Amino acid sequence: MTRITPEHLARDAVVYVRQSSAFQVTHNLESQRRQYGLADRAKQLGWADVEVIDDDLGRSGGGGRRPGFEKLLAGICEGRVGAVFSLEASRLARNGRDWHTLLEFCGIVGTLLVDEEGVYDPAMPNDRLLLGMKGTISEMEGSVFRQRSREAIRQKARRGELLLTVAVGYVKQDDRIEKDPDTRVQEAISLVFRKFAELQTVRQVLVWCRQEQIRLPFAGQGKHADRIVWRLPVYPTLHHILRNPVYAGAYVFGRRTGRVAIEYGQKRVVRTIRQDWREWEVLIRDHHEGYISWDEFERNQKLIADNSNGKRFMSRGAVRSGEALLPGLFRCGRCGKKLHVRYGQGYGYACAGAFNQQAAALCISFGGVRVDRAVAREVLERLQPLGVEAALQAIDTHGQQHSDKRAQLELALQQARYEAHKAQRQYDAADPDNRLVAGELERRWNERLIDVANLEMELESLSATSQPALSETDRTRLMALGHDLARAWDSPGATIETRKKIIRTVVEEIVVDVVDDKLALIIHWRGGDHTKLAVKKNRVGQNRYTTDHDVIDLVRILARQMPDQTIAAVLNRSGKKTPHGKGWTRTAVCSLRNRNKIAIYRDGERSERGEATLEEAATALAVSSSTIRRLILDGTIPASQHCPGAPWIIQHADLELDDVRWKADERRARRPASDERQENWLEKSTT
Repeated sequence: MTRITPEHLARDAVVYVRQSSAFQVTHNLESQRRQYGLADRAKQLGWADVEVIDDDLGRSGGGGRRPGFEKLLAGICEGRVGAVFSLEASRLARNGRDWHTLLEFCGIVGTLLVDEEGVYDPAMPNDRLLLGMKGTISEMEGSVFRQRSREAIRQKARRGELLLTVAVGYVKQDDRIEKDPDTRVQEAISLVFRKFAELQTVRQVLVWCRQEQIRLPFAGQGKHADRIVWRLPVYPTLHHILRNPVYAGAYVFGRRTGRVAIEYGQKRVVRTIRQDWREWEVLIRDHHEGYISWDEFERNQKLIADNSNGKRFMSRGAVRSGEALLPGLFRCGRCGKKLHVRYGQGYGYACAGAFNQQAAALCISFGGVRVDRAVAREVLERLQPLGVEAALQAIDTHGQQHSDKRAQLELALQQARYEAHKAQRQYDAADPDNRLVAGELERRWNERLIDVANLEMELESLSATSQPALSETDRTRLMALGHDLARAWDSPGATIETRKKIIRTVVEEIVVDVVDDKLALIIHWRGGDHTKLAVKKNRVGQNRYTTDHDVIDLVRILARQMPDQTIAAVLNRSGKKTPHGKGWTRTAVCSLRNRNKIAIYRDGERSERGEATLEEAATALAVSSSTIRRLILDGTIPASQHCPGAPWIIQHADLELDDVRWKADERRARRPASDERQENWLEKSTT
């Protein structure tokens, strides 16, 4: 005890308390009492001011951040700590870096280290050697314990008996797991896999469940840890169910791998999931009863990975809305990259290398309409023999969606009635005079009855809106569509998403290259078959939104007669449409002129050519416009009209003809006919 000097006693004594895990903090109470008891020992040794640092309770000493230890080092460096009390070296540090840093600082400022066995001065060589050995032994002890624990865990996992947690839908029975005996839980888990097989994407399953208000089971937490909680799903929940191999009847250990990295001076363990099941440490198939087979599980994993847009080199991406039929299926025959869809005026496909300036001359791009139609024809030819079978399956699955929802509601109602009867029995068994207990039990019973009433109303509403059975007319129509898949393909009820799913069902990928003016396609069908196909490529600037030549010729003529605004009105009156099926505007006419190098109309250009309109001719002859129109129709005045609704073009020289002048004078001199019927009758009778 001679190492303790008045200088040490003049400073503070610090008791450092630490336990590695939350479990130890909760259950290893004797160790806590021993550590906190060091404060009394510090007072017995002469220290008046004793500070307890317990900020690191529940934190490991293996290298993670420990605010309590940092606070201790700060106090030592400031020179206000005379001694540090701890049970053993392992409480202060589990790695050599922290331990030797502490010894270095204590030796510099003269701080003592005290445990239950003695007092040590790190500034003295013998004590420093002893403390160094204690730190090394502590670090080695931790490594040995971890190694033993890991090997024991692996040994138990190789037998398939390590069951730390059990997925929802299963229960633990000794060293094995079984399906949850609750029928509602089983049906809910099975429904997720059925809907994924139908809808093909996790997001679509999520949308369907939330639209139909389908609740899924979740493991309870806190005081409800032993119960199943039912609520609407979120994306991670469905993704976890579909990715978890336990639902395929397999026992798995070692799916996750850890990688240690140093970030901001601290150790950080980055954990990832091994995607390939061949890399898992333990995989025992048929370990227990599964909800799906292992083959179906593998298909689901491949489909989920294939739906990842832009994350994998070979992934096709999920089916999205859009006019293009083959996005994600095309692969460049030159560089092997996936082709992307480009939307604008129509749509087309382009290799990712085409966006690179250096590869623009090597990679390909082309319009999509013609090649989509060609591939769709090939798919329909392959599927035609299966059309009748698909029609029969459509008849069998009619109303399946309502059946799934009805089954879930019926199971939920059955469970709600059980909970209500259970609450009633508890209420009946209570002493009615004890109102504190009876009142609470009555409230719970009423809540269960409300849940039953809500489910009954929802079930009745579903029955009222359920789809009727198919009539004989509908069955006949479905069978006819099965015999003629082309008509079913083009029917208004077939959405673009449905067509895309059909194509992806039979087509693995399409390798495409541009050869002269054709597209050379190699269609890789599912099953290993291949088909070569040649499709004519559109010329540059040619697509389905090209303006008709007769419209361009008409605009070229009208541009010599009138401005763009008037041309647009003439085209609309004559029933002409833009390539997109819309009406003409001044901007559209101007754009068409610029593309076809048609000069704009100049004021006075028509007069220079000696041409007059209907109104100008009427003014020159001092008659009405209707008179000029009649003279044109009876052939007196030569005139031309390029299209219905276009203005009449009359030559000024034709207005000077004697016959035209005489007809005009006669029209001006003629008295207007009377509108009175009696006067007209007298005229006719006198004649």
